[in-house]
Amino acid sequence: MSTAKASVNPEPAPVEPGPRRRLRNLASELVDGIGARIRDRKLKPGDKLPTEAEIMREWGVSRTVVREALSKLQASSLVETRHGVGTFVLEPPAPSGFRIDPAEIATAVDVLAVLELRISLETESAGLAAARRTEEQLNEMRRALDELAAGDTGSKDTVGPDFRFHHLIAVATGNRYFADIMSHLGATLIPRARINSSKIAREDWSQYHRRLSREHEEIYDAIARRDPEAARAAMRLHLTNSRERLRRAQEAAGTPLAG
Repeated sequence: MSTAKASVNPEPAPVEPGPRRRLRNLASELVDGIGARIRDRKLKPGDKLPTEAEIMREWGVSRTVVREALSKLQASSLVETRHGVGTFVLEPPAPSGFRIDPAEIATAVDVLAVLELRISLETESAGLAAARRTEEQLNEMRRALDELAAGDTGSKDTVGPDFRFHHLIAVATGNRYFADIMSHLGATLIPRARINSSKIAREDWSQYHRRLSREHEEIYDAIARRDPEAARAAMRLHLTNSRERLRRAQEAAGTPLAG
């Protein structure tokens, strides 16, 4: 008696590795892919995105690429990340005459220009937050700074918690226009999302990170004790330090630094 031979699906042929692409190109491809799903309504407002691990498996990219892509999607107001919960699709933003394309913030000159905007915007934001913040908002700021501090080794994402801290301050003003502008600009506000700030500061990562953490802690402490003037001063010092580090590097190079 003949027996039917069970068919076995052959193993998929291994994919030959192509030329190594820059992380930024990979992140842009991922942004385009997820953005297309949002525009085509395959992902609808309120839907939760897959986890970082699931995105890594589907798209064949690293965690660093996934996090950079998610930061860009946040900057475009397509998604928002809720700490400890996940990343969710947002309602499409209303048309506005005010527009800064995150893709255009690519050089030290561009980052300097955004920092000048931030100094005027966030100095007042910090003062209002010190006067109006709630305990819950203060606790959220603390969690963002704790997550930022955990990135001291340079192996963890620090752009996300850094932006979240600044965005939480804007939310704590109680004035939705501060938070709207911050949400619109997104993680492009953070200089090292565009350029290597630790190299620009001529410091190793740990030294740069400790300096950054001290500046953030001074802002937090002033907001915690409800001291608007100290909060304004601490925020202005933090952003001015960032601006001056970049300005000195630009002058030393003699040309704008590529992002």
